[in-house]
Amino acid sequence: MRLWLAAVGRSRAGPARDLYEEYAGRLSWPLTLREVEVKKRLPPDELKRQEAELLLAAIPANALVVALDERGKALDSAGFAAKIGAWRDQGASDIAFLIGGADGHGDAVRARADLLLGLGAMTWPHMLVRGMLAEQLYRAQQILAGHPYHRA
Repeated sequence: MRLWLAAVGRSRAGPARDLYEEYAGRLSWPLTLREVEVKKRLPPDELKRQEAELLLAAIPANALVVALDERGKALDSAGFAAKIGAWRDQGASDIAFLIGGADGHGDAVRARADLLLGLGAMTWPHMLVRGMLAEQLYRAQQILAGHPYHRA
């Protein structure tokens, strides 16, 4: 199983990128980061539409799609691991996680998503979300392996 992370914006050196790299490096599942960016100033709806096109073009066509969205379903770590494990056991070859821009996801991403996933009611910096997601993917891997990393 391969994991993909398509995200709006370019990461820069610093603690947020270090956090992402730390947990991405611990994964046994391959994780590919694809960063996309619209460089023009556009009205929010047009910007979201163009970002959605770029995000969807950055992932395999057959991938299961998880869009990180503030209105998405909140899962605890065990529930997230169970969802990943079920997809794995059903033969999913690619799972793609999409992080939108400051204005959220465009309609095309929301329509394509197999799961809208929320990381809680608070708003998080998008660069930090990459590290938080990578840690939760690592935690899911460890839960599925029966490793004591997750002590809930």
